[in-house]
Amino acid sequence: MKNNPIIPYILIMAFGIGLIFFMSLEGAGNKEEIAAGHGEEEAAEEGATASEGAGGEELVSSCIGCHGGDLTGGMGPKIAGLDAEHIVDVLANGIEGSPMTPGLKTGSEAEAIADYISSLE
Repeated sequence: MKNNPIIPYILIMAFGIGLIFFMSLEGAGNKEEIAAGHGEEEAAEEGATASEGAGGEELVSSCIGCHGGDLTGGMGPKIAGLDAEHIVDVLANGIEGSPMTPGLKTGSEAEAIADYISSLE
């Protein structure tokens, strides 16, 4: 009598499902600890501080998807070396018919991005 070859696969699948279940319980417990340690107001303040203090290099990560890793063009045009005022205007007002919608970045964030991008060649 031969062993059934499907039994090991069923056992492995049951073990995997059990492992996923117990790991999700552990993650749910950690989520509650983190939420208890940081209130929504504290998290919002930390995020605002991080954004305001970040230089242009960190802020251009959202630009890389369209304008390429070195901002010399990709799906979107080359933006490295453009005039800072133009970049601030585009970030605030957008470009009609493109993914550059109005209000993407404003204030000090837009200025930091513009200063960084205009310094590139």
